[in-house]
Amino acid sequence: MANATVLPLPRHPVGGLLAQPLEGLGRMFYMVEPELTTYKTPEEVPFFFRQAWPYFLAFIVLENLVLWLEHKPLSRLNDSLTSISHGIFQECGRLVFRGAEHWMYIYIYENFRLAELPWDSAITWYLALVGVDFCYYWVHRASHEVHILWAQHQVHHSSEDYNLAVGLRQSLLQGWCGFVFYLPMALIVPPAHFLTHQQFNLLYQFWIHTETVQTLGPLEWVFNTPKHHRVHHGSNLYCLDKNYGGFLIIWDRLFGTFAEERPKEETVYGLVFNQPSFNPFYLQIFYNKNVINKVRAMNGWKNKVSAVVKGPSWLPGRPWTGAEEDKIDVSRKARTCTLGTRPYYSFFVRVLGTLTSTATPPWGRSETPWTRGGTNNVGFQNGQDGN
Repeated sequence: MANATVLPLPRHPVGGLLAQPLEGLGRMFYMVEPELTTYKTPEEVPFFFRQAWPYFLAFIVLENLVLWLEHKPLSRLNDSLTSISHGIFQECGRLVFRGAEHWMYIYIYENFRLAELPWDSAITWYLALVGVDFCYYWVHRASHEVHILWAQHQVHHSSEDYNLAVGLRQSLLQGWCGFVFYLPMALIVPPAHFLTHQQFNLLYQFWIHTETVQTLGPLEWVFNTPKHHRVHHGSNLYCLDKNYGGFLIIWDRLFGTFAEERPKEETVYGLVFNQPSFNPFYLQIFYNKNVINKVRAMNGWKNKVSAVVKGPSWLPGRPWTGAEEDKIDVSRKARTCTLGTRPYYSFFVRVLGTLTSTATPPWGRSETPWTRGGTNNVGFQNGQDGN
C-alpha cells in the first residue's frame, strides 16, 4: 500500500445550485467520486440514505409517468402505500436501534484489525466497494437459504408487483439478521469506508426494481440490473434462489446462482403462498409463525433445528434448500384483491410528513448518525421467496 495514491479530500460538495442535487442523483446509481466520498472517521460519514427520500419519491412518480406514456397499468395505490409504509417502519427502527449493530464492526476494527489501510487512498475506497458487495451477496443468499432469516426477508418479496416502491419494502429486523456477515471486513476495511459503501450499495438497489428498463446490454455481464433483479423477485421455479447480487452480478456468475430472464415466460412476482393483505404490520411478522409451526411438526431435535437454520423448502432427508420436485410450480395467478387503503392512508401520510419535514435536503447539510444516536444503513436488502 506504500504506493497508493493519496487523494485530496474536499470536505464540502462541489459548489453550485445544480451540482449539489446532481451529486445526490449520482449516488442513486453509485456514480460517485472517491475523492468526494472518502471520510476518515465514522462521525464524518453523511447519512446518505435519509437524504435520498426525495429521490425515492421522485423516481416513483417518474416511473408511473413512463408507464402512463406507454399505456401500461400504473402502480396500484394500495400496494405502493404498503411498500412505502414498510420503508417508514425501517426508518423508525433506525431511530430506535440508533446504529447499535454497527458498534461491533467498529469495535473489531479498533481492537483486532490485521492491517491499517490508508483512509485517504483510492485503493482503500475501491477495496471497500468490492468487499461490501461481496458480503452483501452472502447475507442476501443466507436470507433465502436460512429459514429464520427468510422469515424476516420475505417482507421484501411479499408484493405481487414489481416497481420502484417495492425497493422500499423492507424488514424492520433485517439489519440485525445480516450485520454479522460484514464483520470479517472489520479486520481490514476502516469503518468509515464500510458505512459509506454500505449506503451506496443499498441506494443502487432501489432503481433496479422496475419493469420500465428492459436491458442495459453489455453492462449486464458485470452489474446487477433491472433485468437480472426481475428474475430474483420471480416465484417461477427457474427464478428461485437466483441472482442475489447487489451492485455487481459477478458473484452469482462465480458461485452458480445466476439465471437469465426468460422473456417468453411470464414472471410471477410475490411469494409462492402469497398473503392477501395490505397490512404492513401483519406482513412484517406473519411468516415467523410458519417457522414455529414447522419446528413443532418435526420429530427429533436435529430436525427441529434444521427447520430453523435450513432453507424454507427443506424437508427431512432432502438437500439444504429443498428438492426441486418438492417445490411448487407457480403459474400465472390473480393478484391480491384491491383492498381499501383508507385504514392505513392517514397513518402513512402522517409518518411520511414527519420524515420529510425532519430529513436533511439531499443537497443540504449532511447528517453523521453513526456514533451519536444515528441509525444504521441497512436499506434495500432485496430477497427472493426461498419459497
